[in-house]
Amino acid sequence: MLFIFCLTHLTVACSEKQENNEVSKQTTGKYDLSKDSTVSAGEMKRFWLVLLQKGPNRNQDSISAEKIQAAHMANINRLAREGKLIMAGPIGVEDDLRGIFLMNCNDSTEVENFVKTDSAVITGRLIMKYYPWWTMKGKYIFK
Repeated sequence: MLFIFCLTHLTVACSEKQENNEVSKQTTGKYDLSKDSTVSAGEMKRFWLVLLQKGPNRNQDSISAEKIQAAHMANINRLAREGKLIMAGPIGVEDDLRGIFLMNCNDSTEVENFVKTDSAVITGRLIMKYYPWWTMKGKYIFK
C-alpha cells in the first residue's frame, strides 16, 4: 500500500514538470550513496523506478503496433532473464503513464542503455523517465 501512495505522489510530481520527449537527464551519472544523508548506506539497496509514458509517435497501424508490442514484451522477458528487470507491468487505467519497470542496475547510464533497447521506446510509442529508488536490504524478495 505504501508503494502505491508513493507512486501516486511521484506521478503527480512528474506531471507538474514541463513535458520533455527526450530521455530524462536528471539522474545522469553515478549516484554516491555514501554521500547521501537521506538514506542509511548500510541498510538500503538502490533500484531504479522507470516510468513509461505515452510517447509522441503513437499513430502506427494496428499491425505495426502489434509488432512493436511483441518486441516490447520480448525485451522485457530478456531483461528479466538477465536479472536487470525485477518487475514490470502496465498501468490499469487509460492515462499518459502506461507502465512501470523496477530495474536492478548499477547506475543511470545502465538503465538508459537497457531501456533504449525497447522497441516501444525506439519507435517513440513510449518515453521513459527514471528515478533511483531505495528499499531495505533483505526486506523484500523480488522474484
